[in-house]
Amino acid sequence: MACIAKRRGRYVVDCYDQNGKRYRKTLKAGMTKEQARKELYEIELKIQRRTFLHEKKTPLFSEVAQKWLEYKKTRCRETTWEMYKGHLKNHFSDLNDKRINLITTGTIEQFITARQSGTMALATLRKLMVTLNQIMKYAVRHKMIDFNPVRDAERPKSTGKIEQSSEIEILTPEQIRALLEAEPDQKYKLIFLTAILTGMRQGEILGLKWSDIDFTNKQINVKRTYNHDRFFKPKTKQSIRKVDMSPLLVKELAQWKLQGAITQQDQSTEAKLEATPEANPEENEFKDLIFKSAAGTPISCYNMVRRHYVPALKKAEVPYIKFHALRHTYASLLIDQKENIKYIQNQLGHSTPNITLAVYAHLMRGENQEAVCKLENTIFQSTGHNLVTETNEGLTANG
Repeated sequence: MACIAKRRGRYVVDCYDQNGKRYRKTLKAGMTKEQARKELYEIELKIQRRTFLHEKKTPLFSEVAQKWLEYKKTRCRETTWEMYKGHLKNHFSDLNDKRINLITTGTIEQFITARQSGTMALATLRKLMVTLNQIMKYAVRHKMIDFNPVRDAERPKSTGKIEQSSEIEILTPEQIRALLEAEPDQKYKLIFLTAILTGMRQGEILGLKWSDIDFTNKQINVKRTYNHDRFFKPKTKQSIRKVDMSPLLVKELAQWKLQGAITQQDQSTEAKLEATPEANPEENEFKDLIFKSAAGTPISCYNMVRRHYVPALKKAEVPYIKFHALRHTYASLLIDQKENIKYIQNQLGHSTPNITLAVYAHLMRGENQEAVCKLENTIFQSTGHNLVTETNEGLTANG
């Protein structure tokens, strides 16, 4: 039977938890009997929900975070898990030593404010909040806390300042041509061209196989990505998509395929003159790859950027921008052509048009005389009405 008693001038809560173990807690000096009853009532509610933990047994945030990280290891992509691991290592030091049940909505909002007051980019902070939310949801599921305090916290918002890290860098058409001319290796030149003319991600391009190329319909079927020396399925359903190819890209890929077929035929002839080693299972997996290293294995993203992309930028006298900027360049040029945002979203593999708009909205022109002229013509041109003139004449006559 739960009760409260007064001993040596302080109230003591006495009850049994959901596991039948006795729990006693001496409350702070000065607490009234009504406050003591409220404390007991809250404890009893937790016992009923089976979420009550003794203070000394309540885990720290860092302990819960590590258990969650272990849980996620087999439930997400390796690259995502590494990102989570980095978040825990670098960004939650002010929460690590707190008991998980003492982290409130106010604590979360203080966490957000502290980082927005510093130099942290809004996009980075939002990613941290996703991680933090998952950790607290894990704690709720495992009956460590009653509710997720992140749920009610006010989300980080833009301060109205343009953050340097959030600026999107793109190449001009002149810089694109200079970059392609500066790369002497046909293979890497074609990789750059594919990125520029399709907006595909680096890992998606390096994971391409000839079976993904539909020359008849002039489309690329994006089915996988290659990162960290492994093949992965695309992260979202929308990333599995068909990307349109321009005539130039179709021509260049066809020539590259023909060149590869001739090379392969020569190698096959040489192999017949030598002893044939046992087949390597990995060779079959890599055989159909469009872009391979000299050893016949997938191309390393790091080596491709360091040994070819960066030197080509320098040779072309183009300021350094990340390889991912080629994807941004593709999107910005489509926007400049006034292509439908839904089409751009599908080509890029974004989950919703809102994401595309959020990333590229600042590239869209604030004025568009062509659009308003089309609107005027749609309304008035077919009937021959001149509403403004007639109205002005009427005003003049009445004047």
